[in-house]
This record gives sequence, C-alpha cells and structure tokens, in this order.
Amino acid sequence: MNQISPTLRAAGACVILIAGFLQVARADEPKAPTGQELAFDNRKGNCLACHSMPGDAKAVTSTNIAPPLLDMKGRFPERAKLYAQVWDATKANADTLMPPFGKHRILSDDEINKVVDYIYGL
Repeated sequence: MNQISPTLRAAGACVILIAGFLQVARADEPKAPTGQELAFDNRKGNCLACHSMPGDAKAVTSTNIAPPLLDMKGRFPERAKLYAQVWDATKANADTLMPPFGKHRILSDDEINKVVDYIYGL
C-alpha cells in the first residue's frame, strides 16, 4: 500500500484550508447589484420615482411623471440611444427633468449598462 509522506499530507491539508478560506472571503464580498436593483434603488437609478414599469414594479409605483418603461426595444431600436438617454437625457431634451446619471456620476458606466440591459428587456 502506498503511503503519503507527512509533508505531502500537510501540504494537502493547507490547500484545503486555503480553499475554504477563499470561499469564506468571497462570501463576505458585497454582491454587485443587478440592473433591476439599481433601477429600483432610490440612492441610484430610482427609475420608479418617475416611470411606471410592468410586472412587480406596478405594486411599488403608479407614477406618470415620465413615460412608462414599456416596449423599450420598440422605442429605442438602437441600444446605444437608450444608453445615451440614461447617460445624459438633456442632450435629447434640454427641458427634461431626468437627471444625467452618467454625466453627474450618479451611476458608473457599468451600472448604466446594467440598468439599460434591464429596462431594454421591458
């Protein structure tokens, strides 16, 4: 029968302990918010403050300050135009009340992309 050397056995145990530690460390890292979470977060996208949305969001808001977020692919066939709208809506309409989320760094580029991905599917 093959015997494993004590050094090799100790090294294997260390690898197992380190792998377990890394799993715990990753579990403690904050999870990046989804596009929906950013859109609903009143400290970030806060889309529900002005826009109505289909589905679960209807239970949260029934506002009509801004156009409803429906059929976004039909309204914005080019995803880049929807991104630009979220980045700085004043370029399309100087009188808009919509904050320029990118220009004013309310949302990062990555966060805007997540929000756009989410609302583009509505």
